[in-house]
Amino acid sequence: MKSLGNFPDPFIAEIAGQPEALRRAGSGAIEQTEALEAAAAPARRGRIVLSGMGSSYDACYPAVTALAAAGVAAVMLDAAELLHFRLPILRGEDLLVLVSQSGESAETVGVARAIGDAGETPTIASITNGTANTLASLADVALDTRAGEETGPSTMTFVCALAVLGALARTIAGARAQDAAASIALEAGRAADAIDGLVADRALPERLAAWHGGRATTVILGRGAARAAAEMGALTIKEAAGMPVESLQAAQFRHGPLELAGPELAAIVLATEPETVALDRELAADLARLGAAVLLVTDGAAPGGMLSIAIGSLDRLLTPAASVVPAQLLAWRLSVATGRIPGSYVHASKVTTHE
Repeated sequence: MKSLGNFPDPFIAEIAGQPEALRRAGSGAIEQTEALEAAAAPARRGRIVLSGMGSSYDACYPAVTALAAAGVAAVMLDAAELLHFRLPILRGEDLLVLVSQSGESAETVGVARAIGDAGETPTIASITNGTANTLASLADVALDTRAGEETGPSTMTFVCALAVLGALARTIAGARAQDAAASIALEAGRAADAIDGLVADRALPERLAAWHGGRATTVILGRGAARAAAEMGALTIKEAAGMPVESLQAAQFRHGPLELAGPELAAIVLATEPETVALDRELAADLARLGAAVLLVTDGAAPGGMLSIAIGSLDRLLTPAASVVPAQLLAWRLSVATGRIPGSYVHASKVTTHE
């Protein structure tokens, strides 16, 4: 990670440390090809379920979206719902991918333990930051994101989970693990370069705060893989700045929440999915015409009347790693403005070990 001496606090240092961590995760995927193959094998026999909580759950969106695009059915269930209500859907031939940055999240570990006590059990693949943790010890296959030490809201751990999940998704979809990991390492490098460009703009956090203007209502909208960045961005602002933010699937916003549009609304629109980029740009333009403050995060130039940030054209599996950065920088700047210690927790904690 970049030296903390170059940054005023650990949270912004960890935001700036994401490119190096992402490159490390890409290299780590190449070193774990046997584990990737072992995890993917049962996916070719049974159903595929991805699960986690918080940022770990959010990181699953790109993998599930990419698998669907490849014709592979996979579902996401948060670990609490899976643990208490849906465990009976799992069979011995299935693959269950459990994601937890710490490997100690109460509900996710609870799922692994409950399955271990059952008769016919699916293959469990864990994705955690390091493997010296409870979840990895309960898994059949343990994959390491190589994120490294992190003390604030999930930044490096989130982007590294995206990389490892991406390598696993490509292996499940039929690529050789070596090829899947190599391609993810390449795309992780490109995403890291995009993040470097955003973090290098030291004036960007102030521009984002001025754009937001302390508005009463904030939403982050995205579709497909971009939902990872939308959910993660909203979660980060809640954690770091103590500000209520709602994340919605972009199409759902027109079904009622559009009534929120107006001068008191700040809307971040993530227009990064090729299938819906035109629709998302149109939504952003409509919100701007209705008086909302709009930030459009996209791959190229944006229409007038709004602040726009171009992240370039990146692989779907890694795009959220870059598209979430404006929300992270906004969270940091808002936390400073409100007098909070950036990245600190008032009521919650970094690792949720109690449900």
